[in-house]
Amino acid sequence: MKYRNLGASGLKVSEISLGSWITCCDPRDMATPEKIIDRAYELGVNFFDTADAYHDGNAETILGKALGKFPRESCVIATKVYWPTGGGPNDRGLSRKHIFAQAEASLKRLRTDYIDLYYCHWYDADTPVEETLRAMDDLVRKGVIRYYGVSNWTAAQIACGLRAADKYLLYKFIANQPSYSILDRYIEAETIPLSRREGIGQAVYSPLAQGVLTGKYSPSDRRPEGSRALNPLAKGEISVGDFLTDPILRCVEGLKAVAAENGVTLAEMSLAWALRDPIVASAVTGASRPEQVEANVRASGLKLSGETLARIDKVLEENPFYLRHNIVPWDGR
Repeated sequence: MKYRNLGASGLKVSEISLGSWITCCDPRDMATPEKIIDRAYELGVNFFDTADAYHDGNAETILGKALGKFPRESCVIATKVYWPTGGGPNDRGLSRKHIFAQAEASLKRLRTDYIDLYYCHWYDADTPVEETLRAMDDLVRKGVIRYYGVSNWTAAQIACGLRAADKYLLYKFIANQPSYSILDRYIEAETIPLSRREGIGQAVYSPLAQGVLTGKYSPSDRRPEGSRALNPLAKGEISVGDFLTDPILRCVEGLKAVAAENGVTLAEMSLAWALRDPIVASAVTGASRPEQVEANVRASGLKLSGETLARIDKVLEENPFYLRHNIVPWDGR
């Protein structure tokens, strides 16, 4: 396993990290996620991602129990706050009240006394950004969290947060967690350039496009047995159905050919592609069995040649598609 600094910080995270949205999606099954997490740790994964809202907190509970057997200092645990966790008016968002309440709740579920990386899961237009950042700053100073980051923020929102941190002399967030894959490249226009200038590392989720870039889906078989398309518990912020269009599946067939030419699987090539830029510190992957972790970890350290990258772009050009994103244009400030 290779490790990279997360942004301009000194925190080193594994190039392949393990997310718990898919891994811990079924609270009826505690044994399988623990086997997956154990195998990931054995293979050098030190970066584990979850959120308070994943499966009503059960993902944090499962992850906390599984990681409890390992030295705490050897793990980098990331969780998130924003989504509703109850029916009350303050049980959601990025207010100081909700952030503090959920940080405490997450600590209990994770069975730890600190969180390594605490994400603002989405931007909260109902809360002043300086209130959110000051709450995070206070948690850092109290030792409750070590670092904080943002997730699913536009470039404009990230820039707004950075200005507020500078203005009020607050700890700056070090990480951004966006969706990013060969098929989902919207962050390249604005978020990546801004992050590069400001030292914000990317821990990208859905680098395999909800499993489509494993090659299991095809124009003739869009719902293969055992796939995520058949799992109602695995529906996320970006659905696998968003990728199961004829143009995208034709593109995937072309990408499979490029991977075969290079003697690697499509998944390995796709993960290496997501990691080709050093600003991407880690690719967050899910797994439903230990063998999938083993396959994903093989992508760590894999370098794609300029010729291969050009071939990938050529496949995209020959198979144009449109994947809708809700993007607010960045004004450059």
